[in-house]
Amino acid sequence: MSEGAGRLAEVEAKIAQAARAAGRDPADITLVAVSKTHGPDRVRELLQAGHRVFGENRVQEAQEKFPALKAEYPDLQLHLIGPLQTNKAREAVALFDVIQSVDRDRLAATLAKEMARAGKRPECFIQVNTGEEPQKAGVLPADLDAFIAACRETHKLPVVGLMCIPPVDEEPALHFALLAKMAARHGLAKLSMGMSADYETAVRLGATHVRVGSALFGQRPTGHAGAA
Repeated sequence: MSEGAGRLAEVEAKIAQAARAAGRDPADITLVAVSKTHGPDRVRELLQAGHRVFGENRVQEAQEKFPALKAEYPDLQLHLIGPLQTNKAREAVALFDVIQSVDRDRLAATLAKEMARAGKRPECFIQVNTGEEPQKAGVLPADLDAFIAACRETHKLPVVGLMCIPPVDEEPALHFALLAKMAARHGLAKLSMGMSADYETAVRLGATHVRVGSALFGQRPTGHAGAA
């Protein structure tokens, strides 16, 4: 068993254990392997172990890595989990199967236009800035109701769920519970929350998607900040 396959088995076992502890079916949780900054060989290691769902933060990096991998593994599913600039919306619609970071009206309008043009409709999650952090992307909780209505009614986007990244210095469970409550209020079935340090907590609080990077791939190559 490769190192990647071993890490994958360990994370999957922890997800299953957390799900069962919460009375949930482990099959209802999607593990998004966050492969940003890691090369195609590392991704292929998990593909060979049977994993098919990956997440990238940047459109350009994903464009360099994934078209060849998707040709090799047609059932590979790619999620955009980082902030999306409107000038990259066309490329994002073409490459990604799911866009988890819809967070402002101009982006929603641009995505709707590009989806119509391409005849392709990636599922969309709305990113919520649950900690109301000024430096972080995401819709503020107070603005969420109006933004969901605009995405659904004006832009006709395929909105399926909500996503959040809690503040690093706060208890993530509070943010996960808040996100779950907001999703339930809008009849949204999918919740993308939880990263390497807290994905088990997220599963217990209803996550349908967890975004795990370092627990699967190890530490990122030096020079890259942040963690998933």
